[in-house]
Amino acid sequence: MTTELTVLVVDDDFYVADLHRRQVEQLPGLRALPAVGTVAEVRRVLAERPVDLLLLDVHLPDGSGLDLLREVDVDAFVLSAASDAATVRRALRRGALGYLIKPFASGTLVDRLRAYQRYRNVLDERTTVDQEALERALRILHSGDAAKAASPSRSATEQAVLEQFGADGGAGDAGGGGDVGPLELSAADVAARVGVSRATAQRYLAALAADGLVTMKLSYGTTGRPEHRYSRP
Repeated sequence: MTTELTVLVVDDDFYVADLHRRQVEQLPGLRALPAVGTVAEVRRVLAERPVDLLLLDVHLPDGSGLDLLREVDVDAFVLSAASDAATVRRALRRGALGYLIKPFASGTLVDRLRAYQRYRNVLDERTTVDQEALERALRILHSGDAAKAASPSRSATEQAVLEQFGADGGAGDAGGGGDVGPLELSAADVAARVGVSRATAQRYLAALAADGLVTMKLSYGTTGRPEHRYSRP
């Protein structure tokens, strides 16, 4: 998946809402809409444009974020100071993908947002989803991003393949033309950079794509078969 994901922060505390909006904006591949602070404003925004993810507080001036969850068809993380088990269970029962209890460490939301991007990568790259892919997507979503990205179990070769795309997706294309955008590489490009066979590079790229750490698209040339091109989300 290469489409930018749109995030709407919903919190009636202006300072907190702006903080969370800025955390969204710092992540490549995510775009934050202007934050809103009421249920009515959420309904207005959703009526005007598609939104991929809500960062939703529970207590809003004109209603409950948990009641809103029941009526909207949008992914949501609940971010709230409400820490009683009944509220948490109600949020999850009504469809929240996750629940962060305020105050939380500054990096916690960023990790969850990165995990959400990878979760969407795993699911959105497929027209159909098998059970293995579904279980992988759920593990990514609930374990957060940092544990997987820095996993000590990642082999040196797999880590080397991933590093070819850079920490932030790089810029330009493999030919060095200077175009701004995610670095796109083929299996042959990666093989030459890492010093492994094309088949080995392809195997590791497929595994990284399955984990949502890289995305794959088909590039159609003027002749021959389409080529798989990989990039960081």
